[in-house]
Amino acid sequence: MLTTASASAGGQARVSGTVPLTRVVPQPAEVRTTAGVAFDLEPDDAVYATAGSKEATDAAAFLTGLLRKPTGYALPVRSLASGARPEGIVLALGGANKVTKPEGYELEVTSHAVTIRADDRAGLFNGVETLRQLLPVKVDRAQRMPGPWRVQGGVISDAPRYGYRGAMLDVARHHLPAPDVKGYIDAIARYKINYLHLHLVDDQGWRIEIKSWPELAKIGGSSGTGGMLGGYYTQEQYSDLVAYAWARGVTVVPEIEGPSHMHSALASYAKLTCDGKPLEPYTDWVNSPLGKLCIDNPTTYEFLDDVIGEIAALTPGPYIHIGGDEAHERPQAEMDLYLQKVAKLVEKHGKKVFGWQEAAGSLDPKTSVTELWAAGINDEQLVEAAKGGGKFVMAPASNAYLDMKYNESLPEYPVGNSWAGTSTVEDSYDWKPEEQVAGLGESTIAGVEAPLWSETVFGINQLENLAFPRLLSIAEIGWAKASSHNWDAFKVRLAAQGPRLREARVNYYPSPEVPWPLGS
Repeated sequence: MLTTASASAGGQARVSGTVPLTRVVPQPAEVRTTAGVAFDLEPDDAVYATAGSKEATDAAAFLTGLLRKPTGYALPVRSLASGARPEGIVLALGGANKVTKPEGYELEVTSHAVTIRADDRAGLFNGVETLRQLLPVKVDRAQRMPGPWRVQGGVISDAPRYGYRGAMLDVARHHLPAPDVKGYIDAIARYKINYLHLHLVDDQGWRIEIKSWPELAKIGGSSGTGGMLGGYYTQEQYSDLVAYAWARGVTVVPEIEGPSHMHSALASYAKLTCDGKPLEPYTDWVNSPLGKLCIDNPTTYEFLDDVIGEIAALTPGPYIHIGGDEAHERPQAEMDLYLQKVAKLVEKHGKKVFGWQEAAGSLDPKTSVTELWAAGINDEQLVEAAKGGGKFVMAPASNAYLDMKYNESLPEYPVGNSWAGTSTVEDSYDWKPEEQVAGLGESTIAGVEAPLWSETVFGINQLENLAFPRLLSIAEIGWAKASSHNWDAFKVRLAAQGPRLREARVNYYPSPEVPWPLGS
């Protein structure tokens, strides 16, 4: 009989020198530990992927990319014939998998093999990330290390609570170079975050090349908050980021903000302004009072059609985020007109509309997803959208915004915001998606997201220090069963990730709330 992952027996039955199956973040749905059994990866082992399956081969490429450097093993990828039970690591798509929920997987460890079974590509990647945490901490080293590479025997049957588990990265206020974005992708993927929401446009900067409107990158991309950290991604760089994320089980969601937060576009092209007069680039720390698209200007929609079309062609994922937040001075009729026109452009280019919560009253709830960041702004519209079949991603600023400071007093926090309050690691864990707005119950929630805004963040080290370990809390809420929610148990599993983050060279805040082990 399967026991829950928090069962203490799972740890007591393990083989000495192995990681307990119950130590994974986010917490698996069900775990059974096999006493006295372990698998040792050997130099002559191979990785077997279901024959003819690109999905399985993709997962095998990801896994071998993780393992070859630290182990020094060749780990060739071989085809798995139907019915075969080879020794080594097996990635099997379909067949005997007992977990049929999307993104679910079964991971079985015997003395002869580690077998990951899933019904879809995402499930195989999720199983690989679990296996990664069950291997010794040294698996995250960038150089060859001595074995053994031992995994505790047992079975994990696992699937996520929500299908959308996102991290939002604001690269608009301050540009983040593409290699650093890749590093962030690597860090979030290990905790089964499956969407990276890239906030590409804001008042202070335009971060994506648009070939039909080249001044957006040249002028809009030259600025940044405080006049610092400008830059943009060429279309080739953006496509490379999208492919890099996909190869790690992460789907990119690009955001083109509007109708507010658009000063960088207006500064690039005077014909987008209501009076045709040019604007200077904007570098202040707060929102620009002039950064508003002209809603009744036909050029606005010609411009957005071109932008959305080019980005949609570069983005294989299902969503394009169109913003819609902090436009409080706009009459509802104007917001309806703008958002409905832009939604049609998104749909024209084959994508599904994603917007901030202020857009909920204007978009068709059956064909869009909206993201909550602060209860109390338009609760009635959200509830009406829910009645019409709307789905919501929950990202409450007081708990899920990773740019909020951990506290106000310590000198190591000259960066970060506090307008939504400070947020400890426990704060980031201590909330429930289904309780954010009365009337938005469990059935309306598509998932959760952890945004990180960058106007007070200067580079990847500061960014990672704010994101980790709190992003693991959001990952846990998005994946684990609601009934398993327990801070005292979570912080122990979280603590075990300290050495892993250190080995992976991910900067994180060693919060005094967490019982970090020696070596964290």
